[in-house]
Amino acid sequence: MSLKSIAAKIFAKRIQKKIQKWASQPEQTQKAVFQELISTGAATSFGQDHDFISINNHEDFVQRVPIRDYEALRPYADLVVDGEADILWPGKPLYFAKTSGTTSGAKYIPITKDSMPSHIDAARNAILLYIAETGNANFVDGKMIFLQGSPELSDKNGVKLGRLSGIAAHYVPKYLQKNRLPSWETNCIDDWETKVEAVVDETINEDMAVISGIPSWVQMYFERLMERSNKKVGDLFENFNLFIYGGVNFEPYRAKFENMIGRKVDSIELYPASEGFFAFQDSQKEKGMLLQLDSGIFYEFVKADEFFDENPKRITLKDVEIGVNYVIIISTNAGLWAYNIGDTVQFTSTKPYRVIVSGRIKHFISAFGEHVIGKEVEQAMKDAVEGTDIRINEFTVAPQITPKDGLPYHEWFVEFENEPDDMNNFAQKIDQALQQQNSYYFDLIDGKILKTLQISKVHKGGFNDYMKSVGKLGGQNKIPRLSNDRKIADKLITE
Repeated sequence: MSLKSIAAKIFAKRIQKKIQKWASQPEQTQKAVFQELISTGAATSFGQDHDFISINNHEDFVQRVPIRDYEALRPYADLVVDGEADILWPGKPLYFAKTSGTTSGAKYIPITKDSMPSHIDAARNAILLYIAETGNANFVDGKMIFLQGSPELSDKNGVKLGRLSGIAAHYVPKYLQKNRLPSWETNCIDDWETKVEAVVDETINEDMAVISGIPSWVQMYFERLMERSNKKVGDLFENFNLFIYGGVNFEPYRAKFENMIGRKVDSIELYPASEGFFAFQDSQKEKGMLLQLDSGIFYEFVKADEFFDENPKRITLKDVEIGVNYVIIISTNAGLWAYNIGDTVQFTSTKPYRVIVSGRIKHFISAFGEHVIGKEVEQAMKDAVEGTDIRINEFTVAPQITPKDGLPYHEWFVEFENEPDDMNNFAQKIDQALQQQNSYYFDLIDGKILKTLQISKVHKGGFNDYMKSVGKLGGQNKIPRLSNDRKIADKLITE
């Protein structure tokens, strides 16, 4: 065992104890974060406009600060982007993380001196808790790859601007620099397909131990490796034993990955976003990710099925229930206040507080009142392929409201690696699994309002072609698992 791996184990135990301390005192931890945020934010323009000086508790906060998304926060955000100080948080941000907007162009999410450390520490701590639990630290001596956006940053009125993953690349610890791939030059390549080929060039003859990235893009990297080497990824990288991922649910990809690797490897799930690093998988034995309560983020939750009511109830951690679908609302030391990031989560545990990401509040199907969410379609697909040789590359779901004949239905667009022998039987399995999870969907099928879902095959590489056509190939971009309209569906049909 190397000195580096011994040191990693010692450090991991120290961090584990620190995390266990705040995780065992969740309400006190969140109360302290809330008080610090309100106190610090009181002198800002936002704090003055919302009378922060009079806020003493969560109830006061709810009365004074409404839930906002980026568009609602834009009057303040635009002032920050224009270079003004003390608007949402004291001073000016260190960075703007640029993300795709939905209604009026790009969003510029502030990252401050106070918020930046949590983006870095959480990813590090996820690995350290894995080491503390498993005792496996050998990988720290091997090569590591992080598939991410370009680290090249531009300037926006005196503030550095880039993608979150590119910003984070500037904070890789020195002790990992020698182990880290790809090179800076390769990471700076913008075109995803060109970048993947360059990454393969640099890594195909290396001994990769840790691989990290969004599963759909890591899959593309693995496919290129296999094409070039005519080997399974696990044979090519004999010491590869840890996959770190975030952004999407890994379960629909797991069978395909295990086939490409040739064996099972441990994995760590992360929940990072430009707005904050919210959770990470702290145990290989427990379901869900540990919610980061001590990272300058105060959390509120609204039941998803009440979110679009006129005055939805906002609750804190002490009132959440396991298995309920919540919209997550955050206030942060980057100056986001009662901010709706658009994600929905479900708690898997309250001692400690662990969550899974169940979908997006805007990504659902309820064309017929069925309220189907991302977690449900992913679980249905997982149940249908389990124990079979069927492997899925990618899929998305949309409603078919006006079929040429017969009842309407859900249309599943699926790119197969290995197709089922009986497509109708496969569709029936998915449909049954979805009915078991969603009583509204069951009632619509049972009442002959909807017919059994139908599967439309997407040609190999079809989803990548679609993402390329809309300028979102690679990086942090991902296919929505389901939509309440047919914008993506109709594009896939024409591909």
